[in-house]
Amino acid sequence: MPENFSRGNSLEQLEGLRWPPPPADTTSMVRNVYELRRRPVGTLEPHELARLIGQDVGLTWLLPLAVNILRDSTPRQAEGGWLDDDLLYAVVTRKPEVWATAPELAHELRESVAVLTDISRDLRQDIDTFLSALPGDDA
Repeated sequence: MPENFSRGNSLEQLEGLRWPPPPADTTSMVRNVYELRRRPVGTLEPHELARLIGQDVGLTWLLPLAVNILRDSTPRQAEGGWLDDDLLYAVVTRKPEVWATAPELAHELRESVAVLTDISRDLRQDIDTFLSALPGDDA
């Protein structure tokens, strides 16, 4: 996954692929994903990143951004602060093949989720599934 890219670019610009307008009878979620692909990735809020990542859109560029957000917020959660569960869920539920292509990023996420304490049982199961799918200490 690229480390340095312009966060002022949209996914369309980064991928070099402009999607046609969504079909007229499409859902609001699909329309939202199309719209978010046109926005500069650096302006996307965590819930917007979660929406795109959850749809497997732009993972090459969005997963590093999401892992950075989670890395910065998980220590605060461990101290009683707030954590964006939607973003965490979207990130840890990506297929193992995604993480196999980004082992350094997976390792960084592993370190971040290790400090989480106050999370739901369901999310804990998703985190455990993510962790169990990672290679050993060489991730």
